[in-house]
Amino acid sequence: MAEQRAEQPGDQSGLSRRRLIRLTAAGAAVFGAGGALTACSSSSGNVASAPPPPSDSPSDGFSPAAATEPPNISNLPNPSSSPVPVRTKPVFKVHDLLPSAPSNAVALTLDDGPSRMYTPEVLQLLRKYDVRATFSVVGIEAHADKDLIRRIVADGHTIANHTMTHPQPFSRRSAAQIQQQIADTQSVIVDAGAPEPKLFRSPGGDWSADVFAAVAKYGMTPIDWDVDPKDWARPGTKTITEKLLAAKPGDILLCHDGGGNRSQTVDALRTVLPALKAKGYTFVTL
Repeated sequence: MAEQRAEQPGDQSGLSRRRLIRLTAAGAAVFGAGGALTACSSSSGNVASAPPPPSDSPSDGFSPAAATEPPNISNLPNPSSSPVPVRTKPVFKVHDLLPSAPSNAVALTLDDGPSRMYTPEVLQLLRKYDVRATFSVVGIEAHADKDLIRRIVADGHTIANHTMTHPQPFSRRSAAQIQQQIADTQSVIVDAGAPEPKLFRSPGGDWSADVFAAVAKYGMTPIDWDVDPKDWARPGTKTITEKLLAAKPGDILLCHDGGGNRSQTVDALRTVLPALKAKGYTFVTL
């Protein structure tokens, strides 16, 4: 979902994070139906201290078509990946994960979808400019739009796990809740027709020892980003475009195709994708 990294004490940026937390089998807390999820843009790789204050925006939320908890979740495929060593920080740069990637590589990541309105537009642009991207999907949205998950995979993109309901602050969940959010998302993604994800992005870039342990348990690598245009806040197409065009080789770019009105993001990508390719950059999936 939108990516706003976990705010640290003294952060005066004023940027809110998605606050809608839906009920899951793990017992995550529930906000009112009008609550909206704040963006995921804020990761330091550190354990969050105090939870940020609620700051809901009615224009920034998940699709009402998405079920709070998918039916028959217990009948979906169980995660099958073998555990991997536990990491102590997420990946921020392309070459930290893909050391053999081209020296001019950049990675575009799109969070919080799939969205019936904006994901098809993004996929069309990616096809037009022959770009492959990494989609960090939310389980409830993946379950509601399985066809879009299959389209993402068919077009050669990578799918990452972005939790079932994007609860924030994620690091404040119990270890059992964290594991349930991750495991259920693995199940619905596979059920939708995609390979079991090998990558995980935490809501808000909010990490903790329990999060890293759960990610490793399900065979995934934690990923973050280092170019954040805060497109989830809709600062304007010009602002999003300028921040993305400032990308350097090795950067992981954060954008959003779901979780709210993403028209500015789509408009920015119309300029950014051909412009970065014209600079000689190679887009890679993570």
